[in-house]
Amino acid sequence: MEALLRWAAELGVSDSPSPDSSAANNSPASCLGYSLAVADFPDAGGRGLAAARDLRRGELVLRVPRAALLTSDRVMADDPRIASSVRAHQPRLSSVQVLIVCFLAEVGKGKSSVWYPYLSQLPSYYTLLATFNDFEVEALQVDDAIWVAQKAIRAIKADWEEAAPLMKGLEFKSKLLMFKSWLWAFATVSSRTLHIAWDDAGCLCPVGDLFNYEAPDDDTSSEDEDTAEVTNCQQKNEMPGSSERLTDGGYDDAKAYCFYARRNYRKGEQILLGYGTYTNLELLEHYGFLLSENPNEKTFIQLDLDICSVGTWPKDSLYIQPDGQPSFALLCALRLWTTPASRRKGVSYQVYSGSLLSIENELRVMKWLIRKCEETLRQLPTTVEFDESLLIFLNKIKKSTNCILDVKQSGFEQEFAVFLRFHRVELNCSAHSKLPARLLRSLERWELATQWRCKYKKTLTKCISYCKSSVHELSLQQNQQ
Repeated sequence: MEALLRWAAELGVSDSPSPDSSAANNSPASCLGYSLAVADFPDAGGRGLAAARDLRRGELVLRVPRAALLTSDRVMADDPRIASSVRAHQPRLSSVQVLIVCFLAEVGKGKSSVWYPYLSQLPSYYTLLATFNDFEVEALQVDDAIWVAQKAIRAIKADWEEAAPLMKGLEFKSKLLMFKSWLWAFATVSSRTLHIAWDDAGCLCPVGDLFNYEAPDDDTSSEDEDTAEVTNCQQKNEMPGSSERLTDGGYDDAKAYCFYARRNYRKGEQILLGYGTYTNLELLEHYGFLLSENPNEKTFIQLDLDICSVGTWPKDSLYIQPDGQPSFALLCALRLWTTPASRRKGVSYQVYSGSLLSIENELRVMKWLIRKCEETLRQLPTTVEFDESLLIFLNKIKKSTNCILDVKQSGFEQEFAVFLRFHRVELNCSAHSKLPARLLRSLERWELATQWRCKYKKTLTKCISYCKSSVHELSLQQNQQ
């Protein structure tokens, strides 16, 4: 890490408020120290960036000049051979495919690459959905999630096959031509790139990609701060376009990627950025993690076509919220759907305004949701209680130095045996047997899949409770009429 920070400082990366003050505030051996410090947060994303001093919301905390951004145009400008080969294939390749090829080309150069101090610090593996094997995908249990994972894997394999002629023409080493290398490079690009206006693929941002994620919400707007200062910070923070993946920074007129504090921070606190609004499944797909509490989570249940088409609500707006309540659109759609077809036109205005049609209609909606959620839970192979126990076991077995004994005492011998058979592994019968690295990585993905499905089931359980409570209150109102 020290080598990376020293290299970044040489390229002009700085956590000082202005380029002129960077030399005075930072050690020549590091680009950090004035506003930020690298720290470990075991329960909140692992390695990240902490406040080196008290910070105010909107304050500039890191500046990464364009010269330090790894982009496809930068790689091609430095290597005409890569540029000419890419141009010959570019009409058939996406910008993401081009960036992955350029990235792998630099990886192939080893220590001779100008980016080596950065490349050598990248993770050796990722936990994005596309990296899940068949066992781990099936562990998601929910059909929609399994479909998303399988679709992602198919798309990445297709991209790799399309880019293979270009990589062979550039005489990549055999290891870099393998799908495994392409998948690793794709995961790097997917989970670490930042938005830039001139390339849809984005850029890899050394040091800037050390920030961990926090879901965007409205809480920070309620802090007591100087209005003029906040307005100024927000103006600095404004980014063109609506498709940017990072909401707390951007490439600005100073020809640098600038990052800002999204709220007030005390010294030692982890600085978090909002990459955008994602559900847990989307976080798992694009970044390889999920949140224990995600205000943007959406839980979808299977809906008949006539429910989805009864109104004009988009299908992705028909979901259950983290607190178990149906979304506004789902509630409205069900109110309209449970109304006889001959009467729907007459009540559509009330429905679209969110008004309750009648106690009888609302009871039908709530009872339907109860049956649907209970049916969905029954169809899944395991219960919330089983999943919670399994998560305790998986967390323990990852740290175990006596794997065989811990498995026997866990009550999950059958599940673990299926896991080992899938990987074609037999445990060493020695008294102190640790799992090999590749199995530990698979356990991590199995754990993520179990966490996701457990949260899915808990939301359905909350929905059942909410609806039963509503039925009780509505029935009391009905009896009082």
